[in-house]
Amino acid sequence: MIYKPPQQKLLRWIALFLIGTFLQLLFYIPTPVLSQSNSCSNITVPLTPEEQTYARGAWQYFVKNYQPTTGFSNSTGGYPSGTLWDMGNYLMALNAARWLNLTDQADFDNRLNKFLTTLNSLKLFEDTLPNKVYNTATAQMVDYNNNPVERGLGWSALDVGRILAAFDVIRTCHPQYNDWLKGIVAKWQVARSLKDGQLFGATVLPDKKTLLVQEGRLGYEEYAARGYQLWGFSAPKAISLEPFKLVEINGVQIPVDTRDFQSTNANNYVVSESYILEGIEFGLQGELADFAARVLDVQKRRFDTTGQLTAVTEDNIDQTPYFLYNTVYANGASWATITDANKAYPQFRSISTKAAFGWRYLFPDNAYAQKVFDAVKDLRSPDDSGYYAGIYEESKQPNKALTGNTNGLILEILYYKARGNHPLIASTSASVSSGKPSENASPATPANSTATPATPPIATPANTSTKVIEVTVAPIPPVDSPKSSSNLKLDRPLTIIERRYADAAWGYFQANYHSKSGLIDDRSDFKGATFWGLGDYLATLHAVRSLDIITPKEFDGRTRQLLAALTKLPLFAGELPSRGYDTRSLQPIDYGGNPAPEGTGWSALDLGRMLTALYNLKTCHPEYTAAVDKIVLDWSYLRVVREGILSSATVIKDQDGRLLTRVNPETRLGYEEYAARGFQLWGFNVEHSAVGGEYQTALVEGVKVPTQRHRTDTNSKVNQYTVSNPFLLYALEFGLDPQMRSLFEPIFQAQAERYRRTGIFTASATTLIDRKPYTVHSTITGEGESWVALGDDGKLVPKGRLVSTAVAFAYHALLPENKYTQELLQGTTDLYNPLVGFYEGFYETTGKTAVGFTSSTNSMILQSLLSEVTNRQPLIRPTTTMKSPWWQAVAQGDSGRGLPNTARQRTKLTSDSSGTYWVSGSENTTLGSGTKVTN
Repeated sequence: MIYKPPQQKLLRWIALFLIGTFLQLLFYIPTPVLSQSNSCSNITVPLTPEEQTYARGAWQYFVKNYQPTTGFSNSTGGYPSGTLWDMGNYLMALNAARWLNLTDQADFDNRLNKFLTTLNSLKLFEDTLPNKVYNTATAQMVDYNNNPVERGLGWSALDVGRILAAFDVIRTCHPQYNDWLKGIVAKWQVARSLKDGQLFGATVLPDKKTLLVQEGRLGYEEYAARGYQLWGFSAPKAISLEPFKLVEINGVQIPVDTRDFQSTNANNYVVSESYILEGIEFGLQGELADFAARVLDVQKRRFDTTGQLTAVTEDNIDQTPYFLYNTVYANGASWATITDANKAYPQFRSISTKAAFGWRYLFPDNAYAQKVFDAVKDLRSPDDSGYYAGIYEESKQPNKALTGNTNGLILEILYYKARGNHPLIASTSASVSSGKPSENASPATPANSTATPATPPIATPANTSTKVIEVTVAPIPPVDSPKSSSNLKLDRPLTIIERRYADAAWGYFQANYHSKSGLIDDRSDFKGATFWGLGDYLATLHAVRSLDIITPKEFDGRTRQLLAALTKLPLFAGELPSRGYDTRSLQPIDYGGNPAPEGTGWSALDLGRMLTALYNLKTCHPEYTAAVDKIVLDWSYLRVVREGILSSATVIKDQDGRLLTRVNPETRLGYEEYAARGFQLWGFNVEHSAVGGEYQTALVEGVKVPTQRHRTDTNSKVNQYTVSNPFLLYALEFGLDPQMRSLFEPIFQAQAERYRRTGIFTASATTLIDRKPYTVHSTITGEGESWVALGDDGKLVPKGRLVSTAVAFAYHALLPENKYTQELLQGTTDLYNPLVGFYEGFYETTGKTAVGFTSSTNSMILQSLLSEVTNRQPLIRPTTTMKSPWWQAVAQGDSGRGLPNTARQRTKLTSDSSGTYWVSGSENTTLGSGTKVTN
């Protein structure tokens, strides 16, 4: 007989209402797969024929309760409902079934692909985390009566911890699914279920408000926190065992959580299952090993005293109230059998099948564990539907509830035994499955890398074994009068959702901050920075202070340390900052991360980025003016600005091994124009690099898209491709003057038209990935072709095009009323991990997330948010004084440093009917004139 359990069957977690406000993050813990001495497939203690019968019987539950439409499995027999905990049970069962040869690789892959496809597309509670319960046949959010609910009921942090543990086992034993699982976790806002080092869940109150409540009591709290920890989410209080006390029951001192029902409205029950899960998955160690032994021993003592076999834990039952907690202790009472609402049902206390199996295989030499196991080992349904939940103590009749929890745990326990009693998670796999995820598997592995436009990526970090001496940089002395905020006026505050995005983007700069040096890594997997990346960081500091994401104290501390670090960076040839620095030692490095004591040249583009950020710092935060000017006055500009154009230096080695410096004009479309505007802020005449003049175009989607500037000063063909990044940064910071607008608009129009024609989201940018070629330019046009993905070497990258998260945010900030930018933003806003920031984007062809973390992407997102709340005014603000040390030095002349020849800016802020923007202010520039384009 199959019993239909009503809502009470799932009430097991309602007492543990959690709820996360937006996290308190400790630090990001990477998620490597742990090394493991015993492989997943290495069955060192094969099941006996009798044990094989147990395993086949348990697997039949999942065969008969499989939902082919969704790939889910029912939590109870014949009833299409399930929680995230139940989904974790199923994944553990599926993995065990594969290695115990209860199913083959093809069936495993089919089941897991369907499961993950559905899981990845689940509607989340408040777009945050999976709802507490879903209809397993339709994947709809439902209530505990299996009725659809549009909003959902909330989330359970304990259930999240359970499935994270299961995810870890799957990615370990079947690494071909690693990318997919990481992408799912990344999509969830897991960190919102963490606060003050504890686990929090969410529930909806009668007044429709969402309630945030700490979740978890001794046993399950620690288990769930370990699941979080496997994926880099730290909950130190949840994992610490405290607070607990020892209560004597049947002569045994039993650990009991001191947070009782009366004071917290949550049950502090002591049951078997949490310790069994801890043992078979993580291994019982230290105090938890002692606690588990006590919990088993007290059940034996009860048997010794009463003659009643005892194996208590929570279970479904086959009659009202359908779900009970059979406990060693709960809410002040020993051997309590209660509902979630603490109502007693002692007549329905039962011997739990899963608990008996667990104790038998965790303590194989324990005579009592063997005795209670013998009572239930054959308690299978006669129609081969799986194991029953247990035996009622009072009536001695079977509790005929059939559940995924019971049968899943049995399979997991038998797999643990077959592995020689090696914990499933304490060690990982060397021999793994070779099946394949489906082609639409989504999203991809985090690829920790950051794009900097002026420099090629650091493809493969080298010399990682070389010990780096970290430098401690003391901040510059306190400034005279630090302000509480910048002088940038906000048109409106951030919305709640916008603030969530800002917090997430700022997470990158928290996770990749070197507190000793004060620097930020350009990308999260490499301890290096370019001047472009450091300019991103400085612009970010201004943005987060303006948005009130960080306090004035933190802004001041970080800014003063960064300014101090900039004064200590060795200069190439004693002139200008080198192209790259180790963020720990402050020493020059090449793009492979190798030490380069003499430097590798300089980038005029990087300098333009930094000059722009420094200018805005002293304009919006004038208290730092003297420190900023001291930095830029240390540099020599004799070779970077020549005859009105920007030039960069590289170092080459001749046939005799000599290092030679070569200085060549910059020609990178968009980047040159952006950097030139930065130099103009400081008075440099770079009229031939500034936006203007004649541009060649290519016809893309019926639109004339600029491809390169028509010029006679160089014949360079390096990096002739068109991407969005530099034009967006220019627009955000300097506004769209008529000349830049004539370039910006066709670049956007071509992408929007491609989406209209093909339905393919298009946000073309330079991004970094975690495999060769490491840098991908998803071009609008490049190498004479439209919509190609190119590496830095100009070679095609098949299926390499990405939709850039940063580009999506920036286009929406600049063109908020445009339907395409609205749709584009919706496609990318969930691509973040609150601990480490937004990912680079997703692949056009597969939808997989390109989950690298970079300062460039997260900086542009923060600047985009700042632009939105300042009504799209240019983020660079004009100076109010020309009496600073810089302008005084310029006025004195004959500096020997190549300073401007007149003490005036070469650009100015102006407004007309089209908006506010910066324009060139020299006599040789016709303001308001268009830029000429030719085919």
